[in-house]
Amino acid sequence: MNLEDLQNELNATIRNIPDFPKPGIQFKDITTLLNNAKVFTMLMEFLESRYKEFHLDYIAGIESRGFIFGAALATRLGVGFVPIRKKGKLPFTTVVEKYALEYGFDEVEIHIDAFRNIENSKVLLIDDLIATGGTAEASIKLINSIGGNCIEACFLLKLLGFDAFDKIKQYTEVFTILDV
Repeated sequence: MNLEDLQNELNATIRNIPDFPKPGIQFKDITTLLNNAKVFTMLMEFLESRYKEFHLDYIAGIESRGFIFGAALATRLGVGFVPIRKKGKLPFTTVVEKYALEYGFDEVEIHIDAFRNIENSKVLLIDDLIATGGTAEASIKLINSIGGNCIEACFLLKLLGFDAFDKIKQYTEVFTILDV
């Protein structure tokens, strides 16, 4: 499957919810993608084809929708999956990274031994969507701080009108499937 065909399928499958969670926001609902076995399989086949030659060691997914895509892709590629979670959600020793929100700050964390203490593990970061890029930037910093090497950040959707792509490009390569 080529990228253009996949983009057309995703555009036809992902539901737009106007004014959610607040007025003026056009929410991209991926549940309609997840419950469409045909299109979800097409997406996973495309990602598997793209990343099989990267010889990854791990895929790191950002809570929570990145878990879905990351774990599914990790099983297809035969590599480990590493969750990046909101602060206070992981049970073992963690490393934490703070990032700015529109009003305030939040934090994400990763287990200190997520890459089994193997230096320069090749890691793909994945999430469903990139907007401002704060969570992704913090996640890349976490991956690199514990000895991983984030070789690319992959997002299903890139929200137009934000500078996230340029922000993340400072740290790693960025791949997005669909600009919305």
